Amino acid sequence: MNRLPLELRVQVLNALVEGNSIRGTCRMTGVAKGTAIRLLEDVGDARDLYQDETIRNLTCVRVQCDEIWSFCQKKERRVRFEERGQDIGDLWTWTAIDADTELVICWFLGKRTAADADVFIRDLSQRISSFVQISTDGFSFYNEPIQRRFGYRADHGSEVKDYGLLDDASPERKYSPMVVKRVVRKEIWGAPMPEYISTAYVERQNLKMRMSMRRFTRLTNGFSKKAQNLQRALALHFMYYNFCRKHQTLKTTPAIKAGLTNRIWTLHDLARLPDIMRDSKAA
Repeated sequence: MNRLPLELRVQVLNALVEGNSIRGTCRMTGVAKGTAIRLLEDVGDARDLYQDETIRNLTCVRVQCDEIWSFCQKKERRVRFEERGQDIGDLWTWTAIDADTELVICWFLGKRTAADADVFIRDLSQRISSFVQISTDGFSFYNEPIQRRFGYRADHGSEVKDYGLLDDASPERKYSPMVVKRVVRKEIWGAPMPEYISTAYVERQNLKMRMSMRRFTRLTNGFSKKAQNLQRALALHFMYYNFCRKHQTLKTTPAIKAGLTNRIWTLHDLARLPDIMRDSKAA
């Protein structure tokens, strides 16, 4: 099978991780749409597998969890009865981030249900080997899985923000987002330290996802038409975020800070990753 030259693969990946759509990437690089999608499939699957194998046995102190909305093919209200149970309609990306290294530990693409919350928390518990304090929002589906999957290896606290409009009548009130009126922190399980109950880092990661993936941009036609490709786009985003992107506050990448690697990865490394994974399996 013909392969794109390495430099052209790097150009395509660079456009995708900077928030361009598939069609926009094709216009910028001259690559056919089908070729760009096949590259996303090839690289996304390899990165998903690599991170699944690599991000293990972590010694985290503070972990924050949240979920972010997107949809596939159509929004939930337009899903027909016979289509329910498929990966169509509203999809939620569950993420867990280490507040100290800013490493995205794991993520899960699914529905916003108790069953999917349990799958996500089970995966998180298998990746952390230390005692940890977990912070979530007020979504109650987190509570029982954390207690059951972590037991006494974790403390759990929740942070709930109450939003409201600005108090003045200026034009800014109409076009600005609502402001935080009140923050309520609660102890859910164990004895979490109140000053460390926060979802600031994971909410900032949600913003990065919306800024870095066209599929998450609201009110556009760039949404995913296939859930599997959305999963691959997530794998690409988190691999670039964890291993390639040098963070201003850390002065390095989260993967280096967490001790998972000793160097900053490049897009050339990511473009070659599928070949490396295939060679390692063959060996």
